[in-house]
Amino acid sequence: MCGICGVVQLDPEKPVPRNLLRAMTAALGHRGPDGEGLYLAGPVGLGHRRLAIIDLHTGHQPLSNEDRTLWVVCNGEIYNFRELRASLTKAGHRFATGSDTEVIVHAYEEYGDNCLEELNGMFAFALWDARRQKLLLARDRLGIKPLYYALLPGALVFASELKALLAHPEVPRRLDPTALRLYLALEYVPTPQAIFAGIRKLPPGHYLTLEQGRLGLTRYWDLRLKE
Repeated sequence: MCGICGVVQLDPEKPVPRNLLRAMTAALGHRGPDGEGLYLAGPVGLGHRRLAIIDLHTGHQPLSNEDRTLWVVCNGEIYNFRELRASLTKAGHRFATGSDTEVIVHAYEEYGDNCLEELNGMFAFALWDARRQKLLLARDRLGIKPLYYALLPGALVFASELKALLAHPEVPRRLDPTALRLYLALEYVPTPQAIFAGIRKLPPGHYLTLEQGRLGLTRYWDLRLKE
């Protein structure tokens, strides 16, 4: 279990404050006692708390591609990372670690958003494409790993847990009455709602993109039953 969080400012001239990102990351400390990592570059900030399981010595996050134009933070495990690593290496990609997370940035380089179709695992990750100034948030097919987000007037914020989002002073703290009724009836809050108004859960089998101020939500997988 790891924890991820981040902020993307809608104004490209407005940097993400380091103390804000550190506060969000610190709220996830119980999810990753083995290390903390931050990536800050102008209007984007990615945070990670690590529970070291694979590649204990060089698998620290955020991780990048060869020219440091793609950055990723991930909570979870890519089960087929060895097979993907082998095929991507044959395609010319160079790996710097033995981490399963690193295959995400190289798979994105090779396949774009369709890289999700190549990943077999349980995961929630955030990938920043610096060239395109694009954020990609993705959640595994069955939603094993959690991912919350909120679109604020000036920023998109995301995190593995609500408490990390609430470390951002502009995230609303008002209960959602509909979500509360659902919780009392079902003993959980169904996706995509969260208990707080203005916060949403990324649905399983979906990815979210933010590019040039435009937000997009796409389903990349669905369970289809044969009749």
